[in-house]
Amino acid sequence: MSGAPRGLTVPALRTRKGAGPPIVAVTAYDAFHGQLLAEAGVDIALVGDSLGMVVQGQETTLPVTLDEMVYHTRMVGRGAAGRTFLLADLPFGSYQISPEEAVRSALRLVKEGGAQAVKLEGGEDYLRHVEALVSSMVPVVGHLGLLPQRVHAMGGYRVAGRTPQEGDRILREAQSLVAAGIFALVLEGVPRELAARITREIPVPVVGIGAGPDTDGQVLVIHDLLGWTPEERRPRFARGFADGRGEALRALGAYSRAVKDRQFPSEEESFHRHAP
Repeated sequence: MSGAPRGLTVPALRTRKGAGPPIVAVTAYDAFHGQLLAEAGVDIALVGDSLGMVVQGQETTLPVTLDEMVYHTRMVGRGAAGRTFLLADLPFGSYQISPEEAVRSALRLVKEGGAQAVKLEGGEDYLRHVEALVSSMVPVVGHLGLLPQRVHAMGGYRVAGRTPQEGDRILREAQSLVAAGIFALVLEGVPRELAARITREIPVPVVGIGAGPDTDGQVLVIHDLLGWTPEERRPRFARGFADGRGEALRALGAYSRAVKDRQFPSEEESFHRHAP
């Protein structure tokens, strides 16, 4: 069928629960990175509201608007060109008021942004929202553990689920979200043992970020894994797989010196009035 996705689908992702290779997800924000993810065979391109901090220079994710999420989702989708599953965050303020608001916001991400699914933060307070989204034919990914949109309520970005009581609560919320209809769960900033327990006990794929190696998949922000984030600002769980920042600084320094020394552009890099 024309327009059908060529990459992974929701049913295909469901089958990766406890079977096959772990799911590989990367958070990206533009067409260039979407293309890179597709060429590298990444399973999921997550357009995260983390763009507020990574791209916009904000202190939190809270200022990000729905219009901005639609814009960035559309860009990543253009680059990925249907070869990578496109998942988009519902930003703060776009779904909290009511299930109806959640549906309206999600439909924009799907219709205008091209998202194949949406992700929202929170558990028990948002079960009706998840049910409404699923009823509206929008696939939903849950998000539990460290919740960046609750940074003020939590008093900062803190590991969640350290106590048995808190761990039990997160597990119950995960089970409730599954019953409400999520097809996958992102688990952020929780102890490895809790992530392993939740992964064992719920029937949908669990993708971890700062949740240890025992989940059904992993997600990292592309700026972190490519080494563009300054090391002092990189989260403990985010491994840099390249020295992108160092390479970029070396290239910029070389360019600057070449311009100042009049070594760039060269004769071969210049045009003339009469081409041969």
